Amino acid sequence: MYNYLDFEKPVADLEGKILELRKLADSGESVDVGDEIARLEKRSREALRDTYRQLTPWQKAQVARHPDRPHCVDYVSGLFTDFTPLAGDRGFGEDNAIIGGFARFRGQPIAVLGQEKGSDTKTRLKHNFGMARPEGYRKAVRIMELADRYDVPMVTLVDTAGAYPGIGAEERGQAEAIARSTSKCLSMKVPTVSVVIGEGGSGGAIAIAVANKVYMLEHSIYSVISPEGAASILWHDSTRAKDAATNMKITAQDLLGLKIIDGIIAEPLGGAHRGRENVIEAAGEQIARGFEELRSANMDYREHRREKFLAIGRNIG
Repeated sequence: MYNYLDFEKPVADLEGKILELRKLADSGESVDVGDEIARLEKRSREALRDTYRQLTPWQKAQVARHPDRPHCVDYVSGLFTDFTPLAGDRGFGEDNAIIGGFARFRGQPIAVLGQEKGSDTKTRLKHNFGMARPEGYRKAVRIMELADRYDVPMVTLVDTAGAYPGIGAEERGQAEAIARSTSKCLSMKVPTVSVVIGEGGSGGAIAIAVANKVYMLEHSIYSVISPEGAASILWHDSTRAKDAATNMKITAQDLLGLKIIDGIIAEPLGGAHRGRENVIEAAGEQIARGFEELRSANMDYREHRREKFLAIGRNIG
């Protein structure tokens, strides 16, 4: 059974009935429930399809935050080989919210950066729910510098509600660390591809997402601030997050239309958590295509990045 979201209740009811009937069949009862299970499975698929065909931006935000979605570590283990993680910023300490290092992608050297939220209480605390402190972004800069020095392309996997807003992080220069990481992303000489796999929240996401190619999973979100945060600022009422999500244009579909991202990676029906291996494979295919397009264009990657992000301002303006 999945962890169902509020708007998935009709699907949850049907799949609950299917589970009960399967238990009945496994118990050896003489009643033949095969036809009824098949009928309910068809209704369940139709209900799931109807639900996900018309998701609102707020519902997409809930799917993007689903605890069972594949996380950064799942993509790293599924897409890359010989991954060697690097730790520490060489100044203060290690930050587990950002995972980074070097690996091979389809036989070629690659630098990898990503935000990891954790999948249970222990790992969520270890990774600080994917909210990086300054040392995390300084570690990211260190890995980017190494990638540039040794001419290694870079992939970043974005999944954070935002940078950690604690007092200690601010005292250690959170804003400066984010700015330097963003600046380093812009100035890299090697090709870079970024994928928003869940939440792309605020500067915490931008700090590693300023890439030549930026893709989003179908039900991921990307925003300057969380819907709850925007509602608190605009209406002094965080419960109006639904209204904020609708007006902020945070979905992959909206952002592709605004030319802020370069493409959308399809998710299995019902979200990435219902087909983890399939969505990881699809992300890998898109990353490979992105690098191929960049290499075949024979471009100055720094200049391409500069023009790409300047164009976003011109298009929206």
